[in-house]
Amino acid sequence: MTSQTLQQIDQGKAEAFAQGILGILNSGAIALMVSIGHRTRLFDTLAQLPPSTSQQIADSAGLNERYVREWLGSMVTGGIVEYDPSDRTYCLPPEHSLFLTRSADTNIAATVQFIPILATVEDQIIECFYKGGGVPYSAYKRFHQVMAEESDQTVVEALLDHILPLVPGLVEALQSGIDVLDIGCGSGHAMNMLAQTFPQSRFTGYDFSNEAIATAKTEAQKLDLNNVQFQVKDAATIDEIDRYDLITTFDAIHDQAKPDVVLHAIAQALRPDGTYLMQDIRASSYVEGNLEHPAAPYLYTVSCMHCMTVSLAMNGAGLGAVWGEEKALEMLQEAGFTNVEVKRLDHDLHNNYYIVKKSSL
Repeated sequence: MTSQTLQQIDQGKAEAFAQGILGILNSGAIALMVSIGHRTRLFDTLAQLPPSTSQQIADSAGLNERYVREWLGSMVTGGIVEYDPSDRTYCLPPEHSLFLTRSADTNIAATVQFIPILATVEDQIIECFYKGGGVPYSAYKRFHQVMAEESDQTVVEALLDHILPLVPGLVEALQSGIDVLDIGCGSGHAMNMLAQTFPQSRFTGYDFSNEAIATAKTEAQKLDLNNVQFQVKDAATIDEIDRYDLITTFDAIHDQAKPDVVLHAIAQALRPDGTYLMQDIRASSYVEGNLEHPAAPYLYTVSCMHCMTVSLAMNGAGLGAVWGEEKALEMLQEAGFTNVEVKRLDHDLHNNYYIVKKSSL
């Protein structure tokens, strides 16, 4: 920089930015350790213990003390675990365990696992910056496992009490018996739970992942369900006509290579008086509309390093996670849906629920 440029710099602004960058560095490091704490069940162990030494914590968790002690150093200096130097004991405050344990309603530690997963494909993503194209879904290790865990929190746990009641009369229809299709069903937890709850209805799940469908089928067999079936299928190849009373997609459309084709297929497969229930990311299609979004940096990062690139790897549209409400409404209309209502749930800050019909509600 020239001396004139240096004189124009706001030193206070520069120092504040430097501090912010340092905070990002620390937060990134803590994210890795939070993921480890979840995967090793250290948070669950700490939540059940009184203030304990690193050895006591390691013994309770069945882990190596030296690694646990170093992990605890990160958690204490990161403000997650409390430490008493007088007796060298560690404690997870109950207020923190509300967001870090498997017994919590919202376990953010489970979501944090996506950060190290995305980091494993950084080299491939950088290559895409130079050459274009995308990173295939197969490159992401553990993604389906973590996505299923995330879905259990956001979808499965909320289905009966919150999501289904968004559609008037839907619960009663399921009790009487209807045909249901879930596109992008993943590991099938949602459909298996519904099949168990509504034995008079018939459920189908499609996903292009062999691993996910194998998991879904195994779970259905263990539950001895005979009203649910799962199939490996590319959503863009669905060619059924007037087949289903209810079609659902949970955070699935924006990942598709051909989202327009999938939405048209859904419109065709839905019976004239049927309902399409689409859950997808609550955001704007425009950057300026996301400036106040509390998770915007995270969403754009996940989009760039997974949702968008997986679609582009299949020569797809690459909509990305932040395709936004405006684009979603536009594409639903183009698919032939004339009646769309956008609903939200108080406990779910990250998703919109589109109640979609081909005719008037």
